[in-house]
Amino acid sequence: MTANDSTPASVETAPNMGAVPPYVQALERAAYYLNDAQRLRLRHAWVVGAKAHEGQTRKSGEPYITHPVAVAQVLAEQGLDIETLIAAILHDTIEDTPLTRADVAEQFGETVADLVDGVTKLDKLRFADRQEAAAESFRKMLLAMSRDLRVVLIKLADRLHNMRTLGAKSHDARRRIAVETLEIYAPIAQRLGMNLIKAELQDLGFQALHPWRHAVISKRIRSAPLVRREALAQIEARLAQRLAMEKLDHRLVGRIKTPWSVYTKMHADGRTFAQVMDVFGFRVVVDSVADCYHALGVVHAAYKPLDGRFRDFIAIPKANGYQSLHTVLFGPYGSPIEVQIRTREMDLIAERGVAAHWAYKIGADGGGNSAQSRAAAWIANLVESQRATGSSLEFLENVKVDLFPDEVYLFSPKGDILSLPRNSTVLDFAYAVHTDVGNHAVTARVDKKLAPLRSKLVSGQTVEIITAKAAAPSSQWLEFVVTSKARTAIRQQLKQLEHEDAVQLGHYMLDRALGAQGTALDRVPMERVDAYLAENRYSRLEELLADIALGNRMPAQVAVTLAQRSHAPGATALRAPQERMLITGHERGVISFAQCCMPIPRDEIMGYHTAGKGIVVHRMECPNVAEYRKSPERWVPIGWDREVSGDFNVAVRIEAENRPGVLAQIAAAIANAESNIERVEYLERDSNIAVLRFAIDVTDDHHLAEVIRGVRRLHAVQSIQRC
Repeated sequence: MTANDSTPASVETAPNMGAVPPYVQALERAAYYLNDAQRLRLRHAWVVGAKAHEGQTRKSGEPYITHPVAVAQVLAEQGLDIETLIAAILHDTIEDTPLTRADVAEQFGETVADLVDGVTKLDKLRFADRQEAAAESFRKMLLAMSRDLRVVLIKLADRLHNMRTLGAKSHDARRRIAVETLEIYAPIAQRLGMNLIKAELQDLGFQALHPWRHAVISKRIRSAPLVRREALAQIEARLAQRLAMEKLDHRLVGRIKTPWSVYTKMHADGRTFAQVMDVFGFRVVVDSVADCYHALGVVHAAYKPLDGRFRDFIAIPKANGYQSLHTVLFGPYGSPIEVQIRTREMDLIAERGVAAHWAYKIGADGGGNSAQSRAAAWIANLVESQRATGSSLEFLENVKVDLFPDEVYLFSPKGDILSLPRNSTVLDFAYAVHTDVGNHAVTARVDKKLAPLRSKLVSGQTVEIITAKAAAPSSQWLEFVVTSKARTAIRQQLKQLEHEDAVQLGHYMLDRALGAQGTALDRVPMERVDAYLAENRYSRLEELLADIALGNRMPAQVAVTLAQRSHAPGATALRAPQERMLITGHERGVISFAQCCMPIPRDEIMGYHTAGKGIVVHRMECPNVAEYRKSPERWVPIGWDREVSGDFNVAVRIEAENRPGVLAQIAAAIANAESNIERVEYLERDSNIAVLRFAIDVTDDHHLAEVIRGVRRLHAVQSIQRC
């Protein structure tokens, strides 16, 4: 029998193993854990899939059905349930064959149909090129994961089999697929705790991307010198003897490095091959958590531990659910011995990650620290993030941060443990606690000492966030947060605050323009306002007001249209009120300060209504003002409030002696005047004189004068002036 002449009738007679192709036999051997009824359903799925893909071949010339069956075998080796295996066999049918979702649902149920449909939506997934389309596809994949994790497990198995059979592809296709695998798929497998699949994806990706390097490293690993093999055997024998003497039921295995792990260590740490391979690795698998700590004492008695190299991932699991004790010992030949100690359950989770949920029931409630629950929490955060993120590219970049976590473990004042990526700040911790805590954070106590929000955290610290109701996010926060949750929440809140400011400013500008027409916004009949909104496709008045503030609609034009039927016949238009808008320093988004002249408080200023930017503030002496005078309808009377707060960017030009140490002296003088340096650049430079431009932050013109006085006192400075 072949895949093309199979019929559903053959399922009823349950043919013997010899009646099906070898690739189906291999699948059924891998799915040994299924009962008889489930095995019949699996065979039926193969029959349906073979018929649907009849006549289709892979680039290698094999019947196409061999691929989805191989994908199912990968998942069977992970112990996945019958619905996942069936969906894997049928995962290409909806898109590439006449079979429909309704057909799948009718024969195999809604669960299988949902899984196949979820995978189908991901089949055009591409990364590296076509960036926007790729990012949007990735967003869809994460949403599919949130509905059912098994969708991405099928996708990972699909990618793994494609990598195993990559030889039939062109050179460029192999490189592109290898980059996708190393940048996205392997990290996702790692984030889901599926280390066996991750390791193979990494090694196959490395082989496809750098075949010569992979071949050289693989050969050297296989041809390990005799002395190393003897040393490995001696260490293994000694550890096994000590564990047996303590009556610990255990499994001890030596860990062999993969070519990819050797290559990345050589590349990242600048080590030679000999230095990387001169590390012996062992794994001890025992029955219980108590036995783990007992075994730790045994191995420490056999060989002395290296100070500071012990990690307890049992008490504090990794973000993907991984649990184990890690220690490094002094070896008998001067080489380190890396030892991992864990239970059988932990070992299963370490290898299979979320897939272990289906292969092995972990505790009565699924286990609070299981890979499954942690993966679900991670994906829930991603779903929340994507809802708040406008750009697919931005979302993809945020997720990439989460895909490569080198975690730090932190404590709340109540003793709760939070894991964050390496280099996380106090503000990242605040957003990890709750979005509202992050939005209103002002400072923190780290180990009971006050610390600013940008302070980087290290494992073991206790962090208490101090909040204030009036506090709000600043755009500067985006410069130092590292987690996607914090970045997304800050951007979302800034957009909300900017929108509120835009609506308020738009209301002011429209009312002012309506005043010139002899009316006001609250005197315009609502039906007239609603008609204008409908004509211009605005769903709410607030959208129109925000558009006016951002310069996308001119308030005078809107006012003329609204006022046409608003005031009584014969009424005369009033002259526009000339009171100025006053800047307080709290404006967000809709008022910006021109970089050509950098106005600061107490400067004489004017506002220019710029499309897409709102009101841009210029100094009256700015050389560009002459050009803006040609469009008086865009001028906005503007001035400074009596009490202005905040820092404003300004530039100063400094001529100084060109000798070592002068730049540091100038920077110190600016800092002593309590001004922050944003940027420094050399404008001119010769053997005697250097001309520098400093962009600094000041509060007003008095503060700027103080900075200038402090710099002028330096003997090396010949002149300083505002740019």
